[in-house]
Amino acid sequence: MRDALDLNAVRVYAAVVDEQSFAGAARLLAIPSSNVSRHVASLERRLGTRLLERSTRHLRMTEAGRLLYERAKPLLEALLSTEEELGAAQCELRGPLKMCMPGEAPRLLAPIIAEFCSLHPGVELECDTRLTGLEALREDVDLSIIFHRGRQDDSTFITRELATLPSIVVAAPSLLAKTGMPRQVRELKSLPCITTLSALKGQPWQFQDVNGDIIKVPVRSRYRVNSGELAVAGARQGIGFAIVAAYPCQEDLAAGRLQAVPLDLSPAPLQLLGAYSHRHSVTARVRALLELIQVRLGELSQLREAS
Repeated sequence: MRDALDLNAVRVYAAVVDEQSFAGAARLLAIPSSNVSRHVASLERRLGTRLLERSTRHLRMTEAGRLLYERAKPLLEALLSTEEELGAAQCELRGPLKMCMPGEAPRLLAPIIAEFCSLHPGVELECDTRLTGLEALREDVDLSIIFHRGRQDDSTFITRELATLPSIVVAAPSLLAKTGMPRQVRELKSLPCITTLSALKGQPWQFQDVNGDIIKVPVRSRYRVNSGELAVAGARQGIGFAIVAAYPCQEDLAAGRLQAVPLDLSPAPLQLLGAYSHRHSVTARVRALLELIQVRLGELSQLREAS
């Protein structure tokens, strides 16, 4: 009977793949580079096959190496997650938590993040509103809060839905006086519109049909912004029609500064997502924050529905 695989050697191998270098894996695991090489070589001898093709500039997996990584990585992440959960159950959360979010997110999340830090005084939180999007996760950030509309793109990162925010199409009365009130989404193709780069990436607007399928409508836009607040401000000025989350528009709608545009299809809802990297399994600190955000936003949604 053959000996079982050395789980630590598999963990080291996965770190080499994640970091794309032996030196990077050594830094990540805080062990000497010579130990990294020894573990990988031992694993290759044990399996009787080469796992990595090495050169001075490149490092790539063989077919056997890819199979091992794809099978082992989820198991390693599950073990790490379990270890952290068990540890968190026995002691308070401690350590750094670096996160980022778009500038308009604090209006919604600031009280929740402050509550989290109050509940967990051992957590050292850094939140940056200058870094945004999935790419920020490459900057040693543990968690990125993002807004997204429609289907998610394939990504090397993991996303977790925190809330679904109903959306509406709005326009200023001054603009509607010029264009008339559109009734079908296809009419928007010839009307001035506002696109929000962060949620739609400047691409066609996205609506849902009765089956929940996404329908894309290309629109014309000379006002492309990276903020829902800027989109609403542009709509107030009559620059164009805007597709925005419903909740920030209530005062403008009540005051008549904006009007809701009833269409034959509903806008795809805006999703609030928490994103983190595959390279580092989500920590107990990140998981606890995400769970608190979900709970508090769920309570807020119930209050809005009740009122």
